[in-house]
Amino acid sequence: MSSVIHWFRRDLRIADNSALYHASKAGGVIPVYILSDWKKNHAWTGSNRQKFLCGCLESLSKNLETLDSTLIIREGNAISVLKKLIAETDATAVFFNRDPDPFGKKVEQKLAALCKDLGIDCCGYDDVALHSPEEILTQSGNPYKVYTPYSNNWLTKPKPLPLPKPQPLKTPKGIFSLPLPTLSHWKLPEPIAELPEPGERAARLRMNHAISKIIGQYSQKRDIPSLEATSRISQDLRIGLISIRTLYAKVAAALESTKGISRASIQIYIKELAWREFYFAILHHFPQVLDHEFNENWRGLPWDEPNENFEKWKSGKTGFPIVDAGMRQLLQTGFMHNRVRMITAMFLTKDLHIDWKLGESHFMQHLTDGEIASNNGGWQWSAGTGADAAPYFRIQNPWSQTAKYDPTGVYIKRWIPELNSVDPRKFQAPPENNLPLAPDYPLPCVDHKTERERTLGIFKKHRV
Repeated sequence: MSSVIHWFRRDLRIADNSALYHASKAGGVIPVYILSDWKKNHAWTGSNRQKFLCGCLESLSKNLETLDSTLIIREGNAISVLKKLIAETDATAVFFNRDPDPFGKKVEQKLAALCKDLGIDCCGYDDVALHSPEEILTQSGNPYKVYTPYSNNWLTKPKPLPLPKPQPLKTPKGIFSLPLPTLSHWKLPEPIAELPEPGERAARLRMNHAISKIIGQYSQKRDIPSLEATSRISQDLRIGLISIRTLYAKVAAALESTKGISRASIQIYIKELAWREFYFAILHHFPQVLDHEFNENWRGLPWDEPNENFEKWKSGKTGFPIVDAGMRQLLQTGFMHNRVRMITAMFLTKDLHIDWKLGESHFMQHLTDGEIASNNGGWQWSAGTGADAAPYFRIQNPWSQTAKYDPTGVYIKRWIPELNSVDPRKFQAPPENNLPLAPDYPLPCVDHKTERERTLGIFKKHRV
């Protein structure tokens, strides 16, 4: 029997996996995961996500055994590794799910060339989104630059259905494999964050909980950071523990059986899935957003050099409680509530005048759910430089944001214990008489009103 290779990337599951499903019908399947060979530091990831990845690979390895298969682990340059594995196994095809980011796409182009040279099939599938970036275009065939018309189009499109479980893979025996990785492979320290349980089964349980308990109240509660009111499956979508097709099918079924306010909430949740794919499309059509402001009018803004305040921001010691709570949540859990992501990002760019790219990288190094497209889109939105971004003159006030979204201080006190005995109303305005809120808590590192006016001046001058 001939063999084919399935290259696992960000699809670490068995269920509803496009490339794996089709590979299982093509012959004996050799499933391989290729470890990156960078060490110690990376601009786009860190201990949290790599630790989660290790657990997910261990779970995937066990799940593959139920399909008469073994996960093969290799390390190094993906094209070189695949070329060697093809030669070792006489594989007749390579199956994989396409990557949404430009780095992965460059590798796919090289893989297509390799397979052509070797005379074997190169079988790529769109699996990470419900619709590829080329499916959702304007009537003139151009990419959207604004979310609302994109989502209006996206919502009208029929959605692909989940795929059946793959057939037994019948992986040939005796193929060399490295051991499953630990953080030592990348020479990374153990994270301090308490991470979600890894693996496909745990992700499926989180998804089912979100659908049965969370999304029916999504519109009323999603912006309150002290509540467990968001789906918390972003890391599972990021690493491919659950399929977007399966998720959408379950959400659509819940919508069909629901009425009233809960129905409206589920519809809002579905629109959040469209936001995810809007940012995939932006990155696909405009890959330069990783290096430059999407809006060309704002390229070359005079950002301040990273300074002491940047370090205070990273460690959660700015003296703005809602900002510090978010940054400490990130450090301690590898997660930050989405509303607080916006507050902290806008604070860095509009109050501290630090380049959004530095904040973008910091988030990616700590977020377990770090998704290049969404993270870039969120940072450029907050900086006022991106696609469908907040206008530069819309500058969130950390004090009023606290009053609106954490009025009783529950979220702030959870992450800043030195403020436990402080009246939460004091979190909603600068400290009186310039006195610290608590002995071990710093005064605000800047004056928001002053920095707001400076930001407005910078943008107005640059626009001219």
